[in-house]
Amino acid sequence: MKLLHIAAAPLALFGLLLTAGSAFAAEAGLPGAAMSLWWALPFAGLLLCIATGPLLYPHVWEHHYGKITALWAALVVVPMAIAFGTAVSAEAVLHALLLEYMSFIILLFGLFTIAGGILVAGNIHGTPMVNGALLLIGAALASVVGTTGASMILIRPIIRANDNRPFNAHVVVFFIFLVSNIGGSLTPLGDPPLFVGFLRGVDFFWTTANLWRETLFVGGIVLATFLALDWFLHSREQGQPKIKDPTPDSKVRIRGVANIVLLGGVIGAILLSASWKPGIAFTIQGVHVELQNLVRDAIIVVLALVSLRITRKEYRAANGFNWGPILEVGKLFAGIFVCIVPVIAILRAGVDGAFAPLVSMVTGPTGAPNDLAYFWLTGILSSFLDNAPTYLVFFELAGGDPKELMTTFASTLAAISAGAVFMGANTYIGNAPNFMVYAIARESGVRMPGFFGYMLWSGAVLIPTFLIAGFVFFG
Repeated sequence: MKLLHIAAAPLALFGLLLTAGSAFAAEAGLPGAAMSLWWALPFAGLLLCIATGPLLYPHVWEHHYGKITALWAALVVVPMAIAFGTAVSAEAVLHALLLEYMSFIILLFGLFTIAGGILVAGNIHGTPMVNGALLLIGAALASVVGTTGASMILIRPIIRANDNRPFNAHVVVFFIFLVSNIGGSLTPLGDPPLFVGFLRGVDFFWTTANLWRETLFVGGIVLATFLALDWFLHSREQGQPKIKDPTPDSKVRIRGVANIVLLGGVIGAILLSASWKPGIAFTIQGVHVELQNLVRDAIIVVLALVSLRITRKEYRAANGFNWGPILEVGKLFAGIFVCIVPVIAILRAGVDGAFAPLVSMVTGPTGAPNDLAYFWLTGILSSFLDNAPTYLVFFELAGGDPKELMTTFASTLAAISAGAVFMGANTYIGNAPNFMVYAIARESGVRMPGFFGYMLWSGAVLIPTFLIAGFVFFG
């Protein structure tokens, strides 16, 4: 039943668009050069609701976020159909849903479901070296099972390891920095923005080859800062009264090992879709859906269902697994991918579109892209808006051609990718796992800093690191 709820919103919109555009073929795309900034209002409004809802009106948001999202999406679909015709509008929206959203949410669903069946049982003592090792393992794992998957697998073990320490909130803060964000920068599996790039045509291993230096540099500085701080706080704790350990040290065991094999299957399915090109496609309302992508998505769904079938329920229960997070992501991103359609059309118009001032900000005097500006603008917006749509906006602003961006403008794509992934760590709302980790830590008794308190941490640790990294790699 929960799976039906996850798919309900996009499927309903999909059916509506098929009906609206039946028997017609779009002869031209949306006229981005003629569209005003008013067309970006629903996108901005939805992202503003996502940013403020959980903090300012959590009760209303929790019960009605799906309806709020549907309203913003309707404020795009209906006016576009009236202004430009149902055929053009249906093709534009279906292109976003069929070629990007469905694959995007299926991957997240697969990683979320399979990783949720891997339980790290037992407990170890959270010394600085142990904590540093756990953060390093989590950061490496994030590019394999995604930042959400790695966060789900390791957040409870690292909380248990430090639950008898009077100073432990900083461990969770740095966990968000490294595992929930920075560590996911090396593959499209790692963080949603990079998978959006993969769906747009960026090679699977491009990020590995082009971001490993930036990732090691930024991750190394943040990890070194953590070790120094944790060593200092651990030494201060030696003279304080001992706190009885709620979870005494015990042998660490990994349960649900079969899910590790299933995660390998997800990686194999994505690599298959990147290398196998049978040249077969199905056309739906003018949108060409390629066979290799359908096969990839089908394999991921099957692997997730297998995980649900073979994993013992007590393992998922111990992980605190429930469908709430993926249900919320499914509904919100259905709206985001619809609302961003007119924004992308305007961006594609370049200097002839309403976003011409934004184009000038990221363009140097000679007309070449300003990589440092791309890094910071993508990063700043990713700090307060979701980093996947932010990445997509600047990907299009940089031309939207994956072949050019991977070669001639490789440094620009690297700047966009690094800004979106790294700076999602600046706030609790910059990346989906951030708030999830925050909620789990608070439920476990960790005295986590509030929204602005967390930003003091990121401002003190991350912003100086990003300033240095920006000038070293993109300046």
